[in-house]
Amino acid sequence: MFMKSPEEIVNLMMMKNDAFSQWLGIQVLEIKQGYCKLQMQIRKEMLNGFHIAHGGITYSLSDSALAFASNSYGYKAVSIETSISHTESLKEGDIIRAETEELHRSGKIAVYQVKVYTMPDKKVVALFKGTVYITSQIW
Repeated sequence: MFMKSPEEIVNLMMMKNDAFSQWLGIQVLEIKQGYCKLQMQIRKEMLNGFHIAHGGITYSLSDSALAFASNSYGYKAVSIETSISHTESLKEGDIIRAETEELHRSGKIAVYQVKVYTMPDKKVVALFKGTVYITSQIW
């Protein structure tokens, strides 16, 4: 059976149908098997009552990075556990990147770490860990 490339899976199948990632303004900078680098900018409507980015913003960016990296092998994968640590606050206009690291991948389970950092200074603002279940369904 023909396996699609990581670029086809993420750009033509996942992002195309992902209204939330589109609303966030996520740009896919790099995608390959088990790896993803995304970027976005913090907008006013993403701020909370303290005038800093809502924690759900870096969580959502990280969750998209997890999804794209874990699905890049051609098999549909879904998250089964995630967590995040917020290390710095973000303000309107900040540009952030999320970059994945595949820590473990077996036949059915994979574990990733996602580092979220500001650009251009690369200050880490969040650390996310996610575990996915790998299905037998092919993209």
